[in-house]
Amino acid sequence: MQVSVETTGGLERRIKVQIPADQIDQQVESKLQQLARSVRLDGFRPGKVPLSVVRKRYGDQVRQETAGELIASSYEEALQRENLKPAGDPRIEQTRNEPGQELEFVATFEVYPEVEPPDLADITIERMTSEVTDADVDSMLEKLRRQRVTWGKVERAAEEGDRIEIDFEGTIDGTPFSGNSANNVPLELGSKSMIPGFEEQLVGVSAGESKTIEVTFPDDYGSSEVAGKTASFDVKVHAVAEAQLPELNDEFARVFGVGDGGLAQLREEIRRNMERELAAVIKSRVKQQVFDALLEKASLDVPGSLVDSEIEALIKKDEAAADAGADRGRYEDEARRRVSLGLLIAEIIRRNQLQIDPERVRETVENLAQSYEKPEEVVQWYYSNQEMLAGIQTLIMEETVVEWVAGQTKVLEKSITFDEIMQA
Repeated sequence: MQVSVETTGGLERRIKVQIPADQIDQQVESKLQQLARSVRLDGFRPGKVPLSVVRKRYGDQVRQETAGELIASSYEEALQRENLKPAGDPRIEQTRNEPGQELEFVATFEVYPEVEPPDLADITIERMTSEVTDADVDSMLEKLRRQRVTWGKVERAAEEGDRIEIDFEGTIDGTPFSGNSANNVPLELGSKSMIPGFEEQLVGVSAGESKTIEVTFPDDYGSSEVAGKTASFDVKVHAVAEAQLPELNDEFARVFGVGDGGLAQLREEIRRNMERELAAVIKSRVKQQVFDALLEKASLDVPGSLVDSEIEALIKKDEAAADAGADRGRYEDEARRRVSLGLLIAEIIRRNQLQIDPERVRETVENLAQSYEKPEEVVQWYYSNQEMLAGIQTLIMEETVVEWVAGQTKVLEKSITFDEIMQA
């Protein structure tokens, strides 16, 4: 077998492979002889069909099948001989396939690039440090109370935090506009659910009162019909209600299924959940910085075939886009980023012989299971489902790489509150 390799540009390679004529001819002849012993043709007894008849009837078909088999095996052999690592499937063209002549084909494909991870010594990573305080737990409990608020009507003027029920109708220069009116709308004053200035002007209204207010729509408002324009709204107030929050006691805690532990147990579970969430966010921020730094510092030529495959995967994941016939261009940057990161991470793993820690995988699965009613069953399910377990192993491998890279960089620690880090 003769093999020649040509670089046609960038990562693209073109190999020409020639297989000796006697190799393919002998295989074709052998298969025709085997076929003659089993083929059934009208006018001939089984196994008695002359080879010449079989060759005439099936010769071209057998030759094409044999050529396909030889091309597949020869392509793999040629890659090994030339130490080529293709990225994606090749384009294969038969250029010669005639009896008595060499079988020749050309394969065009991209190869994986030579990946050189960047120098990490001049990279600075900012790692935020924080803790969940009693005040943070109190704040979360207050949010849970707000989620279970009820409203009681009051015979007084509306205050910030009250809920009013209103009808409204708006005009611009005396002319109605799209969506200008609604009836029996519940509006919590201070919620900022209306355009700026609307709620503020209704503080102090009472049930049965009518009031006209003027507000200006933001310049970037979603409707160009009203964006940047001043509207006049006639508002009719039907009712004023104040928030009634449940008491923080053991009865309140039982709503969240904490059992006999009461409020103290609820506080402890909230703290643990917040600490897990905090740790995940801190880890995610470091991971993002590490990946951004790798991509910024590395110079990498990415195979287009891998980018195309990643685009297909992203479209498939985005079901709405897949159904609508997605614009592939909108996924290209993300696909290129993913492929580049994958190549860099794989090379870092290879060079530094990084391994997945089974105990860490187990710990991660157990932590994930804690949010379910029967954690032990969830753990068993993960370990019986290889696809799900592989996802955890990939996550742990990424974290291992991030930690290794961060260990080679300059790390600045920044103390920050729970609220600041969650809102950043």
